Amino acid sequence: QVQLVESGGGLVQAEGSLRLSCAASGLIFGTHLMAWYRQVRGKEREFVAGITNGGTTHYADSVKGRFTISRDNAERTIRLQMANLKSDDTGVYYCNTRPAYYAWGQGTQVTVSS
Repeated sequence: QVQLVESGGGLVQAEGSLRLSCAASGLIFGTHLMAWYRQVRGKEREFVAGITNGGTTHYADSVKGRFTISRDNAERTIRLQMANLKSDDTGVYYCNTRPAYYAWGQGTQVTVSS
């Protein structure tokens, strides 16, 4: 059974930083393109950042230059370093494959106060 467990969220002031982590189990981690998504209440979940098994990254335009995704295949973990946070970054952050094949985890709440 695949499990995706996100952590690291919290309350931060605008222009602050946070680092999110996602631990994956039950899948052949190294073969998947992994990604971070986020959802604001009342809106569709949206793609934030993705990383191939070889380390190639891609980002939503809204986070380019501010967020950095990384992965550790040995630890079956992906991370999202977020800097210069804005109030629009507030939401629940999830990890999954891209496309999202597996059941969503509980997510981790990020709240940016202005």
